[in-house]
Amino acid sequence: MKAVLVGPPNTGKSTVFNAIAGYKSVVSNFPGTTVKFMRSTVRLGGKSVEMVDLPGVYNLTAPYEIERSVLDYLIDEDPDVIVNILNASQLESGLPLTMELLDYHIPMVVVLNMTDEALRNGQKVNSDKLGQMLGVPVIETVATKHKGLPELVEAIRHAPKQNLVTDRGISYTAEIEAVIDELSAYIENMSIPEVLSTRYAAARLLEGESYELSKNGSIGTNGLSNTIQQMQHRLEKDKQLPVDTVLLRDRQQTAADLADQVIDETAVEARLLDRLDEWLLHPIWGYVVLFGVLVGLFYIAFGVGAMMEEPLLEGYHLLEQQLLGGLIPGTLWYVVIQSGLSGVGAGIAIVLPYLVPLLFLLTLLEDVGYLPRMAYLTDSFMNKVGLQGSAIMPAMLGYGCSVPAIMATRILNSTRDKIIAAVMSTLIPCSARSVVIMGLVGYYLGVPAALAIYGLNILVIAVTSRVLSALMPSEMPGMLMEVPPYRMPSLRSALQKVWYRVREFVTIAWPLLVAGSILLGIAQFYGLEKSINAALSPLTLLLGLPVATGITLIFGVLRKELSLIMLMQALGTHQIAAVLTSTQIMTFAIFVTFYLPCLATLVVLRKELGTRWAVTIAAITLIIALTLATSMRLIFT
Repeated sequence: MKAVLVGPPNTGKSTVFNAIAGYKSVVSNFPGTTVKFMRSTVRLGGKSVEMVDLPGVYNLTAPYEIERSVLDYLIDEDPDVIVNILNASQLESGLPLTMELLDYHIPMVVVLNMTDEALRNGQKVNSDKLGQMLGVPVIETVATKHKGLPELVEAIRHAPKQNLVTDRGISYTAEIEAVIDELSAYIENMSIPEVLSTRYAAARLLEGESYELSKNGSIGTNGLSNTIQQMQHRLEKDKQLPVDTVLLRDRQQTAADLADQVIDETAVEARLLDRLDEWLLHPIWGYVVLFGVLVGLFYIAFGVGAMMEEPLLEGYHLLEQQLLGGLIPGTLWYVVIQSGLSGVGAGIAIVLPYLVPLLFLLTLLEDVGYLPRMAYLTDSFMNKVGLQGSAIMPAMLGYGCSVPAIMATRILNSTRDKIIAAVMSTLIPCSARSVVIMGLVGYYLGVPAALAIYGLNILVIAVTSRVLSALMPSEMPGMLMEVPPYRMPSLRSALQKVWYRVREFVTIAWPLLVAGSILLGIAQFYGLEKSINAALSPLTLLLGLPVATGITLIFGVLRKELSLIMLMQALGTHQIAAVLTSTQIMTFAIFVTFYLPCLATLVVLRKELGTRWAVTIAAITLIIALTLATSMRLIFT
């Protein structure tokens, strides 16, 4: 049995998925795309169920890759039940998608999540009445507190047994219904995907959209196209509006009428949180708070990481001495074991102490609802560098990882905006580069020096984006963005998210780190690193760094944090300040922060923008890194 979770963003869809499926999940790509979805096989009441969490979408009619990937999954993968997650406090905005899904011949369960939030906002949704009107089970949940989940599990288990009602979805005005009925009769005998109702197919064809129907050869013939055009002209003449606008207006009105019938107004709970935006989005104080949040974020992450790093390193060194005590120094076996232990110890004592606190704090900001407000506050800044305000969302993701940041540029409508946003996201210090900044500059030179790199980074991003915008001018629309209400974060949910994000390091980067450390040890044993360092010596000499640091820059292309780990091994000590000067530490950190994106980011750039732009962006970052790092050396030496 296969159950797919579908719903708009900010409805708690992933929280529902994690509450049922846990974090024993697998991240997969849709075929032919880099759009990701989560899946996990669980036992529900003795029945094996594959749970699939599809990306959040507001509708199925938008001509973008994410919406089309969801459509492909629903049509091609033949799920047994759709679990439609809605935010109970924003029911009207979610119901248009629900009514679209009702036109699929797939059993469905509607989930009213965040019902506690709706009550605080003075809204009580009559779930029984909504279920009767939609013709499907409606379950109330508060996923963060696991309320309603047993009932949801039972509804999922029994959903395939329910009788499907044909054409359960949106009702349009009488004139549109007449045209839809006429077109439905015309295409009734044509080859339409089995999961779609004929009525839904007719409505989509009237809108001029036929993506779901293009999987066969019948839809799209000249005769049909002429018939559709005649019907469109008839409706446009009657309504004095484009057909797609008329259909969209009717869908929104139907959703509004339905929501009005099932929502009972109750007393609104007075909360301090409701007045927070008066300060947090204030044109002056909002930016003061934003600056304080960002500085506090990095100070806390630096402080916790530095506090943990030293005792962890001491413990690692004691363990290393015991494990190597019985081996003969200078032998190949000794070098392999020592190098492998160095990679393990570096992950425990250097990467994780900084990575985990940073990810935890970012997760709290996300769960509280502050990240979208950061986007709102920085909208004017984004416009000044030539991008629409929604480009801030890929930028914010970039502080976690460049890969999802590049993928998030799909929310931008033009190729020009995607390219500039991709350059910007690539330059932002991801969590791996933050480990280098914190573990090297923050630890040895202090937090102000580390924050100076972040400040320099923002300046470089602004200048680079502005230059690219001038080279590729475009008129930009204003930003429309849904800002969710503030929510009390769940510690359990936050820790689960942190583990999921750290898991990539544990399962992918850490083995690379250990393997890279062993390879470097073997290269040193046979003297191969000297040849590599000699080949890279023009670069290291230009940067004013020891020749031995050359090989570490190669490992940094695999994963940025590897450059710090390999630096310690290449220099033969964890006490870097005893070998490098303050200027050399800053030069190395600045170069690693800006130079070539990691291998995973380069692959995603190639998939999203093509080989030419992937190479161009890599060249831009390398030029910026060389310019800044050599300037640092020349000014402060």
